[in-house]
Parts: sequence; C-alpha cells; structure tokens
Amino acid sequence: MVKRRYAVLIADVVESRTRRNLRAVLGESLEKASRAQLKGRLIRLPYAITAGDEFQTIAWSCEQLPELIFDLRERMWPLRLRLGIGIGRVPGKLQRPVNRLGGEAFELARIALGGVKGGAGNKFKVLTRFASRDAVFDSTANLIYALQDTLLQKITEKQWETIAVFRRKRRLEAAARELRLDASTVSRNLKRGYFWQVEQTMEGMRRLIEDRWG
Repeated sequence: MVKRRYAVLIADVVESRTRRNLRAVLGESLEKASRAQLKGRLIRLPYAITAGDEFQTIAWSCEQLPELIFDLRERMWPLRLRLGIGIGRVPGKLQRPVNRLGGEAFELARIALGGVKGGAGNKFKVLTRFASRDAVFDSTANLIYALQDTLLQKITEKQWETIAVFRRKRRLEAAARELRLDASTVSRNLKRGYFWQVEQTMEGMRRLIEDRWG
C-alpha cells in the first residue's frame, strides 16, 4: 500500500486542571474550528478529542502549517495550547475519526508534544514543537517557533481580539469600525501584540516548509 507524507497536529491545553467544564468548552470550540478550517482547507479531517484535554487532526498540507497553527491558537483563545507536529507517513485511507488513524506522522507528533511538555531541553518555555526525519528542518523549525512562542505568551486578551478582527479584514479602518476603535488604537494593539513579528515568522516558516516539503 502506498504511503504519503502528511502533517499531523496533536495538542493539549495548558493548565487544563484549573479549568471548569473543560471538556464541554473544548468540544464546542473544536467543532467551530473544524467547520471553519475544513472550509478554508487548513485541515483534512475534523478535530477529534482523544483523551481528557488532548485532540488531534491532519493538516491539509505541510505548507498550510504556519496558518493552521496560528489560526488554531486564535480560535481557541483564551485556552492556551501545547502543540506537537509530526511530518511523516500515514498508511491507508484518511477517514473519520482521525484518532482511529496511525502511522509515522502520528508517532512523530506525539514525540514532538512530549518534547513540549518536557521543555525540550530549553531554558525557556515553548508551546510548539516539530518532529520529522529531517534533523536540520526540525532544528530550524523549532527555533522559529521557540521565538514565536515567546511573543505569543505576551499577547493580552485585547490584543488577541484586535488580531482576530484584523486578520479577517486586513485593513486598519475596517477592523477599527468592527471593534469600535480608532485606527491608531488598532495599529497600536497590533504592534504591542507583536503581530507583525509573528506574521514574519510565519512567512519564514512557510518558505522553509516549501523548500523542504513542497
């Protein structure tokens, strides 16, 4: 049977034990995220909760990973997520539910998530980690996301709200009207929320993926 290369994402919720009714909140949020991301061709299958606060999916393509990761974080806020991404083979036909599937990509994603939980040997906190059979790619990707994660952990609720609206509108004036703010306040929230730096890391990651996995 022919095996293709896919990107599998496995996630869990930071400090999940401190949150009430997490299972219900997680289920509702993931249902909405699945609908939007299936329509936007960011994922191939709806998210499936595997155990407790853990869930998984398969990205539409490796090239879509930077957008998928940020879109998921934005949609799931205020829940903070740890993400493990594995790039590898998945045997057989892709079909629901995703948690019934297996293979190399799932194994690597779980290794990556374990690295996040274990600190991955870093002296600072990381929330995202990649694992593949390419050590150079993994090292570069994990450096990029270690830097992005450092910025993400500083974003406030108001800044996340501004980022979410601006990403839909892509114009300061349109975002300002929806948020009922002036354009200068929107611009300031984006800058203080490190939005432009985050976008630049996403673009760098897209180029890296296209060069290696495109």
